[in-house]
Amino acid sequence: MQAVKADSNRNIARARAHSNIAFIKYWGNRDQQLRLPASSSLSMNLADLYTTTEVEWSASAERDSVSIDGVPATGAVLARVQRHLHALRRRFDINQSARVTSRNNFPMGAGLASSAAAFAALTLAATAALRADVTEKELTSLARLGSGSAARSIPAGYVQWHRGDSHESSFAESIAAPEHWQLVDVIALVSRAHKSVGSTRGHASAASSILQEARIRSAGTRLAALKRALLQRDFATLARITEEESNLMHAVMMTSQPPLFYWEPQSLRIMRAVRRWRLEAGIQVCYTLDAGPNVHCICLSEHAAAVADRLGGLLPGIEILQSKVGGGATVLGRESALG
Repeated sequence: MQAVKADSNRNIARARAHSNIAFIKYWGNRDQQLRLPASSSLSMNLADLYTTTEVEWSASAERDSVSIDGVPATGAVLARVQRHLHALRRRFDINQSARVTSRNNFPMGAGLASSAAAFAALTLAATAALRADVTEKELTSLARLGSGSAARSIPAGYVQWHRGDSHESSFAESIAAPEHWQLVDVIALVSRAHKSVGSTRGHASAASSILQEARIRSAGTRLAALKRALLQRDFATLARITEEESNLMHAVMMTSQPPLFYWEPQSLRIMRAVRRWRLEAGIQVCYTLDAGPNVHCICLSEHAAAVADRLGGLLPGIEILQSKVGGGATVLGRESALG
């Protein structure tokens, strides 16, 4: 085990990490504690949706404190962050408390992978404050302990998270840089509300669906085909597999015990329209949804304006977010101080 010795009483770092949207989904764990996924997944980072987090390790502080968007965290949210901090303390053999201050520029808990950005930023800021010598590969595995999909928000651009069979072998890596393909995510924000059933509970119940085993058994084939389409910039194949994968994941959710229904009537209306726009109007766009009602419309950059216009015409007044492909998690600043 690597032991980290702080060089002052207070060590502070700030980091930023982006949300990501998965083409091949993460749903279900083989190990709930380590968050080892049932299958590998593939995503792209979102440049314009991010979390900025500052971590201050202090030898004099009595306990951890966490603030999210200016509000002190309590209950389950605080406990989840503290569990992650405990994991980092064990990894680096330190006995210090942390002050965590985190801000998001997009809605939390609405199916936009806010936990992915949050735990990626937390992991990077916490290790940077300690000046720990950690590879990107290990950072992805450490971030995974807080939120599975956070592993994918550490590397840049298009990212594959490997299923693995241990903590060390379940990691994420970039398979293509952001500039490889100028895709845009046009997000139809059906709801900003915090979902009533979080992803952690959903992952735990995934195996209760009679469809999960078949989904996992065929996931590798879909991932290989989608990865090939992405590297070859084959949008038709990417669109077909992305929509199939989204539908399969939500079918598992709906047939789990208890069932999870994240789609809203507006979600279905958008999904049908997106397919119509692609197949009948020639607009290069496809849909995918994470664990929430909001619809990610993945399109070629030259079609982003048309997609946004059509969404506005379909559902007047709907809030729309847009993002290009983003880079990896980055350290924004670091300092040490006596206190």
